[in-house]
Amino acid sequence: MTRKLSETPLVHPTAEVHNSTLGRWTEIADRSRVSESELGDYSYMMQDCSVWCATIGKFANIAASVRLNATNHPTWRPTLHHFTYRASDYWDDAEHESEFFAQRRAKRVTVGHDTWLGHGSTVLPGVTVGDGAAVGAGAVVSKDVAPYTIVAGVPAKPIRERFDRRTAERYQALAWWDWDHVRLRASLDDFRELSAEAFLEKYEG
Repeated sequence: MTRKLSETPLVHPTAEVHNSTLGRWTEIADRSRVSESELGDYSYMMQDCSVWCATIGKFANIAASVRLNATNHPTWRPTLHHFTYRASDYWDDAEHESEFFAQRRAKRVTVGHDTWLGHGSTVLPGVTVGDGAAVGAGAVVSKDVAPYTIVAGVPAKPIRERFDRRTAERYQALAWWDWDHVRLRASLDDFRELSAEAFLEKYEG
């Protein structure tokens, strides 16, 4: 059976979404977990994704098994184990360490518009993936990714630019991701058939 998207987010029954905002025409696939995050219009994530404290733009393409904001353990402490900051899980007279969690939340991940995160990729805390960027399968992104740049590897490094800098800037200025649903449909053939340059020439200004 073919899934039909709508302005109401499509969340698979096995997915978990907590304290998050989902935009229109969005989809959360099987067994994904989303918490304290925002997912922009038309964005989707496939199976088995884990997303925490992330702001995701519009038209983000998130493949299966992607992890956004993979938190770090306290390497500077005598132990790496989470009993030090999740203490109330272990003892009735102890509390979770609120400052530790506040520090984690302060390192929110940001994913721009029209992005692609390949299968099994990981974006570490505090990283920004710019508009139009693509992240290769299995990559571990530990540093910000410039707009319209393709990165891959562990740790992720730039492979090439999708478009030259000037073209990328023109696309960011055009901001087609803010067009309404009707205009997107009217431009569908051009999205399919025109080159990046020809598309800009037709729709700029």
